[in-house]
Amino acid sequence: MGMDSFWLQNARELVDCAMGRVPAHLVIKNGQWVCVQTGEIIPNIDIAIRAQRIAYVGKDAHYTIGKNTIVIDAEGRFLVPGLLDGHMHVESGMVTVTEFVRAVLPHGTTGMFIDPHEIANVFGLRGVRLMVDDAALQPIHVFVQMPSCVPSAPGLETPGAVLGPIDVTEAMTWPGIIGLGEMMNFPAVCDGDDKVHAEMAATRCAGKVIGGHYASPDLGPNFHAYVAGGPQDDHEGTRVEDAIERARQGMKVMMRYGSAWHDVAAQVKAITEHGLSPRGFLLCTDDSQSETLITEGHMDRVLRHAIKEGLDPMTAIQMATINTAEHFGVSREMGLIAPGRFGDVLLVKDLENFTVDIVVAKGKEVVRNGEILVDLPKREYPSWAVQSVHFKHPMTAEDFSLKYKNGDIVKAHVIGVIENQAPTRHLILQLPVRNGEVKPDVSMDVAKVALVERHNPTGKVQVGLVSGFGFNVKCAVATTVAHDSHQLIVVGTDEEDMAIAANRLAEVGGGQVVVSGKQVLGEIRLPVGGLMSNESAKVVAQQARGLLEGFKKCGCMMNNPNMQLSLLGLVVIPELRISDLGLVDVNRFDFIPVIEAAK
Repeated sequence: MGMDSFWLQNARELVDCAMGRVPAHLVIKNGQWVCVQTGEIIPNIDIAIRAQRIAYVGKDAHYTIGKNTIVIDAEGRFLVPGLLDGHMHVESGMVTVTEFVRAVLPHGTTGMFIDPHEIANVFGLRGVRLMVDDAALQPIHVFVQMPSCVPSAPGLETPGAVLGPIDVTEAMTWPGIIGLGEMMNFPAVCDGDDKVHAEMAATRCAGKVIGGHYASPDLGPNFHAYVAGGPQDDHEGTRVEDAIERARQGMKVMMRYGSAWHDVAAQVKAITEHGLSPRGFLLCTDDSQSETLITEGHMDRVLRHAIKEGLDPMTAIQMATINTAEHFGVSREMGLIAPGRFGDVLLVKDLENFTVDIVVAKGKEVVRNGEILVDLPKREYPSWAVQSVHFKHPMTAEDFSLKYKNGDIVKAHVIGVIENQAPTRHLILQLPVRNGEVKPDVSMDVAKVALVERHNPTGKVQVGLVSGFGFNVKCAVATTVAHDSHQLIVVGTDEEDMAIAANRLAEVGGGQVVVSGKQVLGEIRLPVGGLMSNESAKVVAQQARGLLEGFKKCGCMMNNPNMQLSLLGLVVIPELRISDLGLVDVNRFDFIPVIEAAK
């Protein structure tokens, strides 16, 4: 319901409740009000809620209690506004919107601003619509940002979908779309590219927020030009100077603490040491794996971390509530405990070790002591959404051969994986040719990598070489989570196992799998777009543990190897990547041969 229609329909109902003419549906009594709008903690407060919204916050709501009013005694606990995650990708949890909500609701998250650019790369506008429709059914607020960079690297790959200014203009009219997703193509913004500027103009005309992504340490003219182009927030800062400059230039500093991104500690010093006002700072997660959500938490985990890094609890809570709501223009609806806002209230014993006892969302008690008390929406997905792995024919070992006729030694351009880092190294190795073929070599830690086109059954397979996984047996690993184009990537030391791994993912509709000696050792099944499971985050976390065990059995001791696998096709991050069009030297934005004559 839009704000205007709300005020027409039930502002008078809230007035009647505040006057005691009609009873509240829910009253929370005897709590300490964490008043983020003033920065105070006010004891002995009651909250009266009617029709999902807050009607009264004050010293005594007993006169709003009728015979059917549900009363919760806070017993002196803190009353905190529901937590908002200002920037995140549901697909990183490898679960659907509903299952993500199931995982985070007990942690006090009542609002999420999601950028579904992974599923948009597979299905285009209908993929975004799928997420918008899912979002609308949830017991919490899920706002969707329209992805801005699909594909992420035009000319270097064939994407599953292309989105442009016409699509952005259409999406801006949909209820539930809050703005434009992170503008990752910062060189195009600085170069005055027509497409990205038209997308930002369409967002501005709709009065919505343009999300930023400036992944460069350069704070010179390029940075200033990018800010002038329109992005209003950024989560890519990693240093204190990044935070200071963004805040000074009027950008919201989104400090992220997800499964892999730990950027709060450095940037929070802008406030704790440099004395900047915290008004322009928000907290977010960006990417959270299911394992993190289940074992450590969501925005509550970010709060605990931010407080440990020296933030006053009130300031940290403001960065996960009112600051975020104001940035997205929804503070008349949420982000603070005050009349007219949604009844999104958390009962918390201790603000420093932030753990949530009770969650009230949209005026209903939805969680008590970690247990969800409401039914979450069940959804049957259309067949196109769960059949996204399209091969022209089943893969065979022959599809992964790397033939070379002239000579017995080649110069090979090999992708060098770096543990815990997104960039790769461009390795140049001398490799033997046996019977007219270049083969994997476990003694040199050289495996094959292949990208199989899965969006359109073209039968296209690009084969290259990769080093760094440490496989020491015959094996293969494959994934349909392959940023950002999400083609199918398979790495292996044995071509037959590579074929089995690829065919297995086609059979189960996508996911990640480890195969050794023709046996499946572990897998995560992700049938929705080859990106998301419709199982719970608990089940996905369990499957992920089995998958990582499989990697270990093949000799790979790397931290997060499945993440490294999924980045091998990300042709916007240096140095070497593979796409369906060939091996890409990202430093030169050009293709190079996998093998050539040894000098």
